Amino acid sequence: MTENIAAGSPASEAPSPLVDGYVGDPAVRAEWDDRYADRQQLWSGRPNGALVEEVAGLTPGRVLDVGCGEGADAVWLAHRGWDVTALEVSGVALERAVGHARDAGVAVRWVHATLTDAALPPASFDLVSAQYPALLRTPDAAAERALIEAVAVGGVLLLVHHAGMDTRQPDESGFDPADYVWPSMVTALLGDDWVVETDEQRARVAPDGGAGAHHTDDLVLRARRLR
Repeated sequence: MTENIAAGSPASEAPSPLVDGYVGDPAVRAEWDDRYADRQQLWSGRPNGALVEEVAGLTPGRVLDVGCGEGADAVWLAHRGWDVTALEVSGVALERAVGHARDAGVAVRWVHATLTDAALPPASFDLVSAQYPALLRTPDAAAERALIEAVAVGGVLLLVHHAGMDTRQPDESGFDPADYVWPSMVTALLGDDWVVETDEQRARVAPDGGAGAHHTDDLVLRARRLR
């Protein structure tokens, strides 16, 4: 999730995601494990505002939560009848997410992997939600294509990011926007099989507390796969 910055069994039955193993670049996992381990709780514990707004009119089905973090969005979606698969690179975050889902009494399938290494079933999710994801950019646009290819016919891709992050200059922290995938890159790959329903900048409805609360505006891309 930039500076915040990006399948197992149901949570009620699953062992720790760490037991199931991680699929992806170990350096990416280590980076995010360090960020989560640095705080007892990194995010607010409440669902992202753009997700709540955009999902309100959708019929629950199968959803992929990309970069689920500590699980707030996944738990919220499961409570509303969605069949949730939640993907995350950080084992530290997934441990917390599993606990939150268990405490909430909801079932979630956990995937401990990067998006491009997860081997998700293609065209099988009615909603693919990526809220402020830290998806690394590659010459073959692997992450962008993985998002697009996961959406079922008739399904929705919802990608939300912080406005202005894509145009920032590289800084001393090591953040360089050129390293990451932004909504415009995904939009550019959507062909005639898609209709863009929303592509705009809007004021952010931010949960109180948690990293990234200082961001005030979102870029929201919502597109539906027609065929």
